[in-house]
Amino acid sequence: MPEHISQYKTLNQRRYHLRHWGAEDAPLMVLLHGWMDSSATFQFMVENLRQAWHVVAPDWRGFGDSQWNEGSYYFPDYLADLDDLLTQLSPKQPVRLLGHSMGAMIAGIYAGVRPERIDRLALVEGFGLNATRPAEAPGRYARWLRETQSDIGYEAMADARQVADKLRGRNPLLSDERAQWLAAELTRPTENGVIYRADPRHKMVNPVLYRLEEAMACWRRITAPVLWVMGEHPFEHPAVKGVMSTLDERRACFARLSETTIPGAGHMIQWEKPEELAQAVESFMLATL
Repeated sequence: MPEHISQYKTLNQRRYHLRHWGAEDAPLMVLLHGWMDSSATFQFMVENLRQAWHVVAPDWRGFGDSQWNEGSYYFPDYLADLDDLLTQLSPKQPVRLLGHSMGAMIAGIYAGVRPERIDRLALVEGFGLNATRPAEAPGRYARWLRETQSDIGYEAMADARQVADKLRGRNPLLSDERAQWLAAELTRPTENGVIYRADPRHKMVNPVLYRLEEAMACWRRITAPVLWVMGEHPFEHPAVKGVMSTLDERRACFARLSETTIPGAGHMIQWEKPEELAQAVESFMLATL
């Protein structure tokens, strides 16, 4: 398993943890993880890349070993964090960028806001959320107010073995060895066992409704080639239950779109089928070399 190098940088006034794989003079590829995950999620994909790359993956604010917020988390902050990261990593050259799930949604918006900064874009299982209606706003705000006044936290689990079993239960193709490695990366020890590293305030509802029309307006401004990567088995989550039925509307926003489906995989493709994901992503990213 190739070793990563940890680095801490200040991004948008937050202390960020980054993982680096490969030599700094190799072609750069930046990887963005999803919700309740961390940069460790890409380890198995990275070890299956055949080309020499300099791969960089941040832990988003409030995840992994990056600094937590003092309050709630808002989507535009991730855009500013990413903008600062890419400015520091590659100030003059556009970047090859991959995002998974939440990371893909951030990457897709960013690529439309800053199209000149992206060379090629891979979106893995991250094609937006369900469309919302303005009438949902009062209830959403009310729930957020209730949660801000609540003590939000995680219950400690006995050990990393229990976490690994939960990961395998949700991702049946994940090997036990990889599940145990991920369990150690996603948790930290406490006096009562282990607990997730992520800030529990990520569990709070976002008071700002997801506006599909705004996301689509950003996607239409993307100039880079885009690869959609999907798992064969649809992601079963309330926030995305309506996405698959509106894929045609969403894919029409991308001027230079290609797609691939990874057989047998579910939402966590980088865990379940990292070899196939590495091959698909690398073929796409190498098209400009």
